[in-house]
Parts: sequence; C-alpha cells; structure tokens
Amino acid sequence: MTETTHTEAAPRDPHRVDPKLLEILVCPLTKAPLEYDAERQELVSRQAGLAYPIRDGIPIMLPDEARRLEG
Repeated sequence: MTETTHTEAAPRDPHRVDPKLLEILVCPLTKAPLEYDAERQELVSRQAGLAYPIRDGIPIMLPDEARRLEG
C-alpha cells in the first residue's frame, strides 16, 4: 500500500511576478523589452515612456493604465 502525501503550495506573494512571464512580455505599443521595477511594481518601457503597473502579481499591459515616465 502506498501512502499519498498532501503538500500545500507555498502562499503566493502578491508582489512577485513569474520570472518566465517577465522574459516574454514586451511593450504592447513598441514591442520593445520591458524593465522590471520591483520596488514600484511596474514594467517600464523606456521607448514608449510608460510604466505598466503590476497589481496582485499581474502585469496590466494597457497603455491607458500606464504611468507616463518623467523626463
């Protein structure tokens, strides 16, 4: 007889973004790579001058939701 063990998944950190997702995401406007700003919880597109918010670990890739970069 084999015993089935139940392992609980570690609690998901709402501020953590899947690194594999970060590798494939690009700016929806320019198709350029994005920089991950962990402190501000944003994905930054220098070419578009926008920072896309990350909410509960989910990148919001809508230009209307993005913050304009200064300078």
